[in-house]
Amino acid sequence: MIYYGWYIVFASFMLGFFVAGTIFYSFTAFIDPLVKEFGWSYTQVSFASSLRGLEMGLFAPFIGILVDRYGSRLMILIGMIVVGLSLVLLSVMHSLVIFYACFLLMALGAGGCTSVVVMTSVANWFQRRIGLALGIAVCGMGASGLMIPLVVKLIALYGWRNAFLILGLAAWGLGIPLSLIIRNRPQDLGLKIDGEPLTEADIANNAARVEGPEKIEENPINFSFRRALKDRTFLLIVASESIRVLILGAVAMHIMPYLGTMGIPRATAGLVAAGIPICSTIGRGGFGWLGDRFNKKHIMAGTYILMLVGLLVFTQLKAVWLIPLFLLTFAPGYGGGMSMRGAIIQQYFGRPVFGKMLGLTMGIASLAGIIGPTLAGWVFDTFQSYNALWLSFIGLSALAFWLVMQIREKESWTGSF
Repeated sequence: MIYYGWYIVFASFMLGFFVAGTIFYSFTAFIDPLVKEFGWSYTQVSFASSLRGLEMGLFAPFIGILVDRYGSRLMILIGMIVVGLSLVLLSVMHSLVIFYACFLLMALGAGGCTSVVVMTSVANWFQRRIGLALGIAVCGMGASGLMIPLVVKLIALYGWRNAFLILGLAAWGLGIPLSLIIRNRPQDLGLKIDGEPLTEADIANNAARVEGPEKIEENPINFSFRRALKDRTFLLIVASESIRVLILGAVAMHIMPYLGTMGIPRATAGLVAAGIPICSTIGRGGFGWLGDRFNKKHIMAGTYILMLVGLLVFTQLKAVWLIPLFLLTFAPGYGGGMSMRGAIIQQYFGRPVFGKMLGLTMGIASLAGIIGPTLAGWVFDTFQSYNALWLSFIGLSALAFWLVMQIREKESWTGSF
């Protein structure tokens, strides 16, 4: 019999596939049509992506608290309804102010049905195979690159307005049924973590506790939320994650315009943009698997080395033959970081505060992600070139590697904060 946790992983995979493909990776295909129709600058259009990034920024810590309190299922249902509404409204907008307002609404919705919520849901169901489970779940976000050529085709056939409308209706048609698959905890189905049935003693013990995820201690590594925030390890995780999100936001948002400056056709650039998240699945699943078997700190540090190599290649993409090398280094690097981020937080801080810790990590880090796309747009508007920015990102990747290596080994922890 298949453990129900794997159904949670499947639903999380599909939610990530649609939401990330629709509102994150595919948005690069809308930049040039919007600039052409409204005459907006790259900076103005890019700022909308930064507003959308609030779902992992200012909203993420609050979402982490809400998901720990109310569970993932309700959050995902509401989130997908709001995402669909924001996409439908984008199909009829005519001004920059309304454009930004739609992206703020999208940020609210996406916060309820993306990383913090779905990863918390998966983490509640797994312990021994947490790296693999989270890796498969976040592979949905990587596979979402398959949506980029589809969105490019939709825009070419029906225009950008109808493309937004179709995506909004699809959000309701796909997201609402998927949310109904989610169950908040294995105890709700009479199971322990990893699928073992509850014994009578377990049931009696749980019944004696106050209801709520934070009152059910299943992981001996259970540090209080406030104490965890003071720890140096948490600060190092946040700092390195901030660098990853900054770089990813800028590259993913501007990959098609960047390739366009090199004379690469729009259809080909769309395929390269799609290749980034698709190839990231190698790292999401692969590094998740490795993280279950080897030192999570070292595996996470390795993801930044791959990003660094990929960025070096990225600066030389005028040589088209280097594109596969870029895709097979940068993409698995950042994808692996997404898997290891959740795995290492659960390992060091435990499940009861996982949602809060992940939400706060992503919230702080995504302030950098909000800056990334707009910064890239400003650099290009000012210098008519992205090269200086890409070179600076190489140095930041090296810094992130060093930060992760400063995390003290888990075995040396005393548990006192």
